[in-house]
Amino acid sequence: MSSEVAARRDAKKLVRSPSGLRMVPEHRAFGSPFGLEEPQWVPDKECPRCMQCDAKFDFLTRKHHCRRCGKCFCDKCCGQKVPLRRMCFVDPVRQCAECALVSHKEAEFYDKQLKVLLSGATFLVTLGDAEKPETMVCRLSGNQRYLLLEGDSRHEIEITRISAVQVLTEGFQAGEKDSHAYTSLLGSQPVSEGGNARATGMSLQYTAPGAEGTTQLKLTAGEDASASRRQSTAWLVAMHKATKLLYESRDQ
Repeated sequence: MSSEVAARRDAKKLVRSPSGLRMVPEHRAFGSPFGLEEPQWVPDKECPRCMQCDAKFDFLTRKHHCRRCGKCFCDKCCGQKVPLRRMCFVDPVRQCAECALVSHKEAEFYDKQLKVLLSGATFLVTLGDAEKPETMVCRLSGNQRYLLLEGDSRHEIEITRISAVQVLTEGFQAGEKDSHAYTSLLGSQPVSEGGNARATGMSLQYTAPGAEGTTQLKLTAGEDASASRRQSTAWLVAMHKATKLLYESRDQ
């Protein structure tokens, strides 16, 4: 990919919406797949009372719209200003208590796990019907749209084309040698870095542009130095979280 195309893909612009300033992709097609669209606000005439506590709006009790769900609330029920990165807001924005809780939880992904995905990790990679795995660094692209695989060869996979993810974990519970967790974009089970279970690999199914059917990509964490292994495990956990957010974005 040329530097000019890459720059165009990552270009951003500052826009003002009724909810606040947003730093959005200059070209809509290159927006983050984890992003959410701004909701339509419930019209003022349709909400004479707070949609949480039922307080009647008047001169003293003003109405406010939650920037995440678009519903009407009083200041007591919608007084928190919380970062909302999935909508690209520059500053924290007003949210109702329920939405603020969700946004706080998502902050961990942006503050921690997204950085892990962008940094990348080393895996043994088996692509499609390849007979032998190849050692490659797997990372998320800067605009969060592509999974980049770099080794002796180089591949790009658009993550919106990923349809299912199988996460392999290694457990050490009494009476068990191994345990396995499966997740798809239609639902998921938790995978964690710590505890008795450790992610050791991942199998993704995706549709390549112009291809019929799906292609499988298998990532396996190596058995080398512990620091590298921990990095690979953290990357797998972060990717698991990313697929959950991706599903949520598709569902909204």
